[in-house]
Amino acid sequence: MLIEFVAETRLERDPDLVPKLPIVQNGPPGTRVVFADGSKVPLPTDQIVFADDTKGSARVGFGGMSFEGIEDGLVVCYRVHELKPEAMLSPGRGRRMTLKPEMVDAIYVDDRKVWPRG
Repeated sequence: MLIEFVAETRLERDPDLVPKLPIVQNGPPGTRVVFADGSKVPLPTDQIVFADDTKGSARVGFGGMSFEGIEDGLVVCYRVHELKPEAMLSPGRGRRMTLKPEMVDAIYVDDRKVWPRG
């Protein structure tokens, strides 16, 4: 699944940290989409397989995620399988990702545009 965010968005990612002691189930560094007004929306970093913001808008590919449509006025995607071993994931990770429709330009699944329709 590929989400193309609206124009004038960029990606922000926390730096990778190398802990002095082993940390289990802390999850990967955070990734966010930053909008023109400075607002930020967190993304499920452990499901990201592609990310680019070099052409004026953020484009993010997710593995193991399923676009489900619009629920209660929000774009809804669900985590359907994990891409990393359980020990590398945060136990508090979300299963559902929601986005306001005005944040998203398009969603593609298997190279086919599935949202918005038409």
